[in-house]
Amino acid sequence: QVQLVESGGGLVQPGDSPRLSCAASGFTLDYYAIGWFRLAPGKEREGVACISSGYGSTYYADSVKGRFTISRDNAKNTVYLQMNSLIPEDTAVYYCAAEGLPDCSLYDYLYNYWGQGTQVIVSS
Repeated sequence: QVQLVESGGGLVQPGDSPRLSCAASGFTLDYYAIGWFRLAPGKEREGVACISSGYGSTYYADSVKGRFTISRDNAKNTVYLQMNSLIPEDTAVYYCAAEGLPDCSLYDYLYNYWGQGTQVIVSS
């Protein structure tokens, strides 16, 4: 059974650098494109970062480029989202998603496998 479990969220202060994890079971992450998405109150779900299968090409939304880094640890079957220099606008529920795409994408409709999400609240 395909399962994705996010962790690492919580209440953080502006400028903090938490790392989110997306642990997979039931399939091998390295064979799938993985995306990180977020849903903020009153906004549409936004793709923030993704990493392709195999070679691991990465793409970022302009809103997080230079601050967030997506990476994959194949031995742990886990994908990470390192978030630096957080601002209150980063407050959202963060989800990871997987799909057997030839390349990764920031379009959420392309992904069929989703985790339950982890909330990040950026507040002083």
